[in-house]
Amino acid sequence: MLRLLLPCSLIFSLCTCAPSPSEPRKSAKTALQDQFEGFWLGQCIANWTGLITEMDKIGEVGNIKTAAFYTRADWGGPDEPNIWSGDSISKISPIIDFVLVPPDSVWGADDDTDIEYMYQHLLAQHETPLLRPEQIAAGWMEHIHHEEENYLWVSNQRALDLMLSDTLPPLTGDPRYNEHYAMIDAQLTTEIFGLYAPGDPAKALEMAHLPIRTTAREEAAEIAEFNVVMYSLAAEEGDGAQVQRLGDEARKYLTNGRYPAAMYDFVRARYSAGIPWEQCRDAVYQHYQVDQADGYDISSQNIYCNGCFAAGINFAASIISLLYGEGDLKETIKIGTLCGWDSDNPTATWGGMLGFMMGRKAIEETFGQPLSSSFWIHRTRRNFPRQGMDNFARMAREGMKIREMVREQG
Repeated sequence: MLRLLLPCSLIFSLCTCAPSPSEPRKSAKTALQDQFEGFWLGQCIANWTGLITEMDKIGEVGNIKTAAFYTRADWGGPDEPNIWSGDSISKISPIIDFVLVPPDSVWGADDDTDIEYMYQHLLAQHETPLLRPEQIAAGWMEHIHHEEENYLWVSNQRALDLMLSDTLPPLTGDPRYNEHYAMIDAQLTTEIFGLYAPGDPAKALEMAHLPIRTTAREEAAEIAEFNVVMYSLAAEEGDGAQVQRLGDEARKYLTNGRYPAAMYDFVRARYSAGIPWEQCRDAVYQHYQVDQADGYDISSQNIYCNGCFAAGINFAASIISLLYGEGDLKETIKIGTLCGWDSDNPTATWGGMLGFMMGRKAIEETFGQPLSSSFWIHRTRRNFPRQGMDNFARMAREGMKIREMVREQG
């Protein structure tokens, strides 16, 4: 078992006890609490597991090349160096395996969880389901470090730079000002809005519209919206829903003739044909990064690492893990971790969605052990209550209050 250990002074006991389900209404509330806790726990497990292989494998097109992609046989084997580390391996784990933090330790925030945490905080703080440009900018300025290490990259970093020069969203994601608008950023920071509007994708998309366009446009924004829709649909149906059916429903929100729709159809066809996921991944690499099909021309743009953090290629990888994982949390995380490119992002997205569908208790049963419910947002962000120490129970209650606010305000 792998542990994310933080300084002892930052670890403290946090009550995660749910009220006794003594009546039907209270029982439903307790179940929803467990689901929201499951979202955060599933996302943390998947995020930190995916980080082991982040940027290990990006193909052999462009200015940086890596060896052959991972396959299922590499699970449990040694982690290989990523594009930044040279001969060194991941600091998280020398082997590719699940990261599981025990109850006496703390989950650290990362860029797959911290901006969603911030958006939930802002919704609760301002008591509104629709954040205004000024509220988003003020939240970014207060909670994100400006100059020191701030765990922002590409479009998120450019958006912050624009805010520091008094530019407000949505101009911070406008291609005229943000040249990184097609990168992955929005699709890993806004899917949580779907949980606040279960079974109502239109409302979820309305809530997420400005947060998405704080950093994204065009196909990248559409990909982020796909994830929001998936979360909204999954939040209504809960555990047992077929992710393939949810994916096909969310596919209806993608524009035919654009590469996100083509990527979904490309992966879906190979999954339906019974082609192994590794072969499907290799075909995605050839079709989109080498052949630049369906209008996906990132390779010709000569972007650093061939756009390994672009929205498109990582969306295609995410659909591989979504469909081939078939709703199994462990299998989905494994495939996402081994698939390549920015591997922590797709894993975190589907880990969070499946975690919500399952609930925290079922996740712990799946892994056969109790897991930490403590969360340190100040690992990457700043200026939150409780010196940045939080727990999934409180975070879940906050999410439930926002869901109720959305329901009441219509």
